[in-house]
Amino acid sequence: MSVASMRRAARESVSGLPREFWWLWTSTLVNRLGAFVATFLALYLTLERGYSASYAGLVAALHGLGGVVSSIGAGVMADRLGRRPTLLIAQTSTAASVAVLGFMQHPAAIAGVAFVVGMASNASRPAVQAVMADIVAPEDRVRAFALNYWAINLGFAFSSLAAGLIAEHSYLIGFLGEAAMTLACAILVFRKIPESRPTVVPGTADAAEAEVGMGTVLRDRRFMGVVGLSFLIALLFMQSSVSLPVAMGESGFSSSDFGMAIAVNGVLIVALQIPVTRFIEHRDPRRLLVASALLAGYGFGLTAFAGSIAVYMLTVCVWTLAEIINSPTQMGLVARLSPTHGRGRYQGVYTLSWSTAALVAPLAGGAVIDHYGADTLWAGCAVIGMIAAAGYWLLMRNLSASERVETAAASPATAPQAEAEPTAA
Repeated sequence: MSVASMRRAARESVSGLPREFWWLWTSTLVNRLGAFVATFLALYLTLERGYSASYAGLVAALHGLGGVVSSIGAGVMADRLGRRPTLLIAQTSTAASVAVLGFMQHPAAIAGVAFVVGMASNASRPAVQAVMADIVAPEDRVRAFALNYWAINLGFAFSSLAAGLIAEHSYLIGFLGEAAMTLACAILVFRKIPESRPTVVPGTADAAEAEVGMGTVLRDRRFMGVVGLSFLIALLFMQSSVSLPVAMGESGFSSSDFGMAIAVNGVLIVALQIPVTRFIEHRDPRRLLVASALLAGYGFGLTAFAGSIAVYMLTVCVWTLAEIINSPTQMGLVARLSPTHGRGRYQGVYTLSWSTAALVAPLAGGAVIDHYGADTLWAGCAVIGMIAAAGYWLLMRNLSASERVETAAASPATAPQAEAEPTAA
């Protein structure tokens, strides 16, 4: 590709989007650049404070439980109070609770504040997605989500590396640094992002959609099957935030070593998500989902054989490729199965699968490491990947060839994965 072609592609990627979107994009980037705590929390609890892997898993699970609780309530707030007030409440609450967490000493206090942090930080997600849908034209939304996803992972790659270096000097600096960056995001939202909530006129189609209940979603067996498989995949990806750093710490690696290894995930997503998605977007989604499940399972399974930073980085490369393939393909399948009048509720239940995995994965991972060792956990990941692959194959075999093609064509270029990604602004 020539330099002129690259410049043209870059201009086409960023042109035509409203100014408010770029302020929101900037807020997301700033938030992710300062997201230190989620990266080093497990190491802080086990290495700095001397707690067990099970306790670290409990704290991470409570953090995830907070996300489960707020994922529903925050969506209601965004619709009733407005997007802007929800963002401001979520971000200021996150800044305050993260700062407080850094000063907590008692195990019960740490666990309780971690729950509040999880609830506050996750509350911004529905509002961010709602603002983007409100202010960006339908034909530009895929591109907008792609750019936002790029910002999330660019910030994640930096913060993962920086978190390890910061932890070498002072964990408290990391807590206070994240609080300051999150507060900066709240100030940016307050000054630059207007309220975008659309009004619902009684008697219109929008008003009719608002009356649809959750029973329709829960009775949709095929969709709930997708949610169940999404939960299994999320269980795998969530091991990177708790089980992987704990296992590396027990093997004698430092927090900076873990930061270097996990940074590969964000770097690869930033570099490869768009070109890989362009390559796979018109291919059979059933085969892609099966392949991604196997790559995820075996990628984490290979961690059992890692004895150096280079090998850990290699395993991260394998399961990151699974994430790159799974994210747009599965989001395309969800969109295919979601009726227009119930799309928000379908997406909410789908997102809940990731929040629930964030609750279950740390508990399960920490318990397995404490009682059976890390190698058993990684072997279990390989088994879960195979189960998920078989599930995708069976679930989608009833889709006709034309429906599978339609699903592939509908796959967004780089749709953000709701709970596989770190908390956005």
